[in-house]
Amino acid sequence: MSIKYELIIYWSETDAAFIVEVPELPGCMAQRACTHVGQTYVEAVTNAEIIIQEWIETAQELGRSIPTPKGRSLYA
Repeated sequence: MSIKYELIIYWSETDAAFIVEVPELPGCMAQRACTHVGQTYVEAVTNAEIIIQEWIETAQELGRSIPTPKGRSLYA
């Protein structure tokens, strides 16, 4: 899968893991609550790819529109 959505990746001292947010997809975040965190940067991005794909599949099943990736300039 090629990620075209902006990813915000940061280290969380509280979770002792990298957290990945995908601001262009409402509610899409790889975090401890859904067991998709990463002990390494690469693991966090890999987990985010899975979450993005699941988000898109769920939106399609529900008949919701999939946002077109706009990139960093929209949310910077």
